[in-house]
Amino acid sequence: MLDHTPVADIKNLRVEFETKGGTIVGVKDVSFHINPGETVCVVGESGSGKSVSSLSLMRLVEYGGGKIAGGELLFDRGNGDGPEDVAKRSMNSMRGLRGNEIGMIFQEPMTSLNPVFTIERQLTEGLIIHKNMTKTEAKARALELMQQVRIPEPERRLTQYPHELSGGMRQRVVIAMALACEPKLLIADEPTTALDVTIQAEILALIDRLKRETGTAVMFITHDMSVVAQMADRVVVMFRGEKVEEGPVEQIFNAPKHPYTQALLAAVPRLGEMNGTDLPEPMKLMGAEDTEPTPITGKEEVLLEIKNLTTRFPVKGGFFRRTVAQVHAVEDVSFSIKSGQTLSLVGESGCGKSSCGRSLLRLTEPVSGSVMLGGMDVMALSESELRDARREMQMIFQDPFASLNPQMQLSEQVAEPIENYGLLKGQAKADRVAELFDRVELPRSFMQRFPHELSGGQRQRIAIARALALNPKLIVADEAVSALDVSVQAQVLNLLMELQAELGISMLFISHDMAVVERVSHHVGVMYLGRIVEMGPRRAIFENPQHEYTRSLLKAVPVADPTKRKSEKELNFRPIPSPIHPLEYSPAPSVYDTVGPDHLVLQGEWAGYKRAT
Repeated sequence: MLDHTPVADIKNLRVEFETKGGTIVGVKDVSFHINPGETVCVVGESGSGKSVSSLSLMRLVEYGGGKIAGGELLFDRGNGDGPEDVAKRSMNSMRGLRGNEIGMIFQEPMTSLNPVFTIERQLTEGLIIHKNMTKTEAKARALELMQQVRIPEPERRLTQYPHELSGGMRQRVVIAMALACEPKLLIADEPTTALDVTIQAEILALIDRLKRETGTAVMFITHDMSVVAQMADRVVVMFRGEKVEEGPVEQIFNAPKHPYTQALLAAVPRLGEMNGTDLPEPMKLMGAEDTEPTPITGKEEVLLEIKNLTTRFPVKGGFFRRTVAQVHAVEDVSFSIKSGQTLSLVGESGCGKSSCGRSLLRLTEPVSGSVMLGGMDVMALSESELRDARREMQMIFQDPFASLNPQMQLSEQVAEPIENYGLLKGQAKADRVAELFDRVELPRSFMQRFPHELSGGQRQRIAIARALALNPKLIVADEAVSALDVSVQAQVLNLLMELQAELGISMLFISHDMAVVERVSHHVGVMYLGRIVEMGPRRAIFENPQHEYTRSLLKAVPVADPTKRKSEKELNFRPIPSPIHPLEYSPAPSVYDTVGPDHLVLQGEWAGYKRAT
């Protein structure tokens, strides 16, 4: 620690929200401080007041309908005048602090980036305003920041718009924006939620290095206890708007005092927990000790079979916007999923996982390949036939805010698929919607709310309820639990597995969280730059990985133990090559070696990685 005068000191904070149902207290009598060069992790359930506390410190909570009803928000600018209460500042004068002295990484990258401005414009704006840089200087700094957060082809990315980047890349842009002015206090609100393990490990190392080199104080809001173990000096545990426990990270992990902290740590899926077992099984949650989790066997019949699936996106250029190159998003991918079983796709951001999931539902049209769902050729269906077929296959999208209609009540959104297919009417429909709310552990009082009135985790549960509404045979879950805090994540994972066992639902589970993948999967496919480099039964992939890339992924996973922190030297990262190739480029087909029962490894070298020797 560089200094013991706190950079930020929150004292007895109280935040209220006015709703139709009366006043709701978002944060009640919360106090904690952050010293220079210190990382304080704020953990707790979705809706516990973690984000509200941070938004209060930047006075952004007032733009979201909140009111700072009590307490002090002291911030020391380091100018010799001592700490000042930012709650008493005018909104205009806050602009000099925001982005300059207090940087913030927001939870949902798509909603925190402006869709009509290029990445360069958004990265350079703060530098020009706060640091008085010229456009040329700001562009050079923006390029340097893009390289720091490991975005491939940074020069090209600067000219692009947010919708042209993957979820993980957008999150890295938001992180670069927050780091741009080298703030005294960095507030990171779930900064690695949308990132895969290798990028997450590197971003955590980057934030940690910034903290050590510049003395930046970090307020790190997360639901991932493994990240807390890797990053925190002190931990603040919040529950229902109140602070229930605070202490050094070792003390919180080794001897948690409050029952909620104990439940939170019990719900963390740990990598290696499933060693020696062949089938996935639900987690044993606190309060359910009597029940013994039942492994999910599934059936032997194949529900979904994908062969040689290839999806490419055109890259336009020149005055006439002609196609000058192609993004090889999914390249010659083949796999099958049995009824009632789960195949997980893991890999880095931009590797083609989401494109693969969207392609098999034909939300993105593939270039070639075959998709057979229960004997039906999905690729041969007309538009009206495809609409009918979508009853059998549903998707849970990565960004719940973008996939929900901001103008519709939640009950209407969950009921929409049922109405579209004319399945139920009147009271039967209302009962089905209420049952779905119960299924995803949301109170029925939420049915009249709108998406903006929910936390990120609660919105994701609505997306899951909507996907379940039609009782599909296949669910494509694209980062379905990445926005959820650990306790809710464990409940939702258990829910998905329970539904799988009960209804025989098959799942394509797209995730970057290796511990979650180990918990839910029957089979695992590891993707890198559009290809599956290794595929096999879950146990084979996690206990006997044969490809270099799979091993590097597993090595990057943070462990929920503060004594086992990974140093930057341990993480051997390589730059991610570009998936963009000229039109005449013709890639070789994927050829696999069989190294065990159903265990396949890609032959030869692929973008710098090869089979481990």
